Amino acid sequence: MTVRRALAATAALLTLGGVAACSGGDGSGSDPGRVDVVAAFYPLQFLAERIGGDAVTVTNLVKPGAEPHDLELHPRQVGQVADAELIVYLGGFQPAVDEAVAQNGNDRAFDVAGVQPLRDATEGGHEHEGEAGHEAEHGGKDPHLWLDPTRLATVGDRLAERLGRVDPDRAADFAARAKALHTELDGLDAEYTRGLATCQRREIVTSHTAFGYLTARYRLEQVGITGLSPEGEPSPQRLAEVAREAREHAAGTIFFETLVSPKVAETVAREVGARTAVLDPLEGRPADGDYLSAMRTNLQTLRTALDCS
Repeated sequence: MTVRRALAATAALLTLGGVAACSGGDGSGSDPGRVDVVAAFYPLQFLAERIGGDAVTVTNLVKPGAEPHDLELHPRQVGQVADAELIVYLGGFQPAVDEAVAQNGNDRAFDVAGVQPLRDATEGGHEHEGEAGHEAEHGGKDPHLWLDPTRLATVGDRLAERLGRVDPDRAADFAARAKALHTELDGLDAEYTRGLATCQRREIVTSHTAFGYLTARYRLEQVGITGLSPEGEPSPQRLAEVAREAREHAAGTIFFETLVSPKVAETVAREVGARTAVLDPLEGRPADGDYLSAMRTNLQTLRTALDCS
């Protein structure tokens, strides 16, 4: 996080000090019949809404179309964290959220990073110049666990348990919805396994290394132009290295993302004579559909790019 962002987040927290104290953090939401849940970004919103159903009201801290990595919290959002009955977040992914939770909601927080060990940032990928700095932002861990449906299913199971402690009368409902979602995510996993089993190529060139969990699960290899931060600027040496690797693997597609400029991907694509395509890391809510439909769109995009039979 830049110095400017750090100062903005700190100012928001200080401004909210009096508001949080007045609110008492008692979790009283707008609808007393529902559990007031704050989700740090879209995949966690998806889980909370699917598992909570009509028993929850879910607020996503990231506005539609915004990039969640370096989220800056406004005073009202810090107040939402202070008042929530449950805060669902991923520790280390959004420093401003970590800070707001530490100051205003530690006892009501569910950190999905603690459900299963996170992958090391360089595990299964290509290490390159400047990557150490990007890794440091996330404690050397890759936060993008939701791109493995089986991991997201396990997070959903634990979230149902936590919701059940907040609202014991509906614990059985939460568990039932989590079980149904787990079955859907297992089905999605099976679709990926079948769909990517027989491909001409197994290397994907991506604008940043968000897809380590997906590539590890389905035996692909990720070549990232930049590291974990989508705002990273690759050096000319790194661009040349990626272009060389793309030629070696006969990569016909260079992937860019929905919330990030495609310019870097387009530069590499021009260099190697490839096309570009969107591979959605699902850090923000899809323009159409939901997590499941966006993941299925990603699967079809990968099958086309990798010449899968």
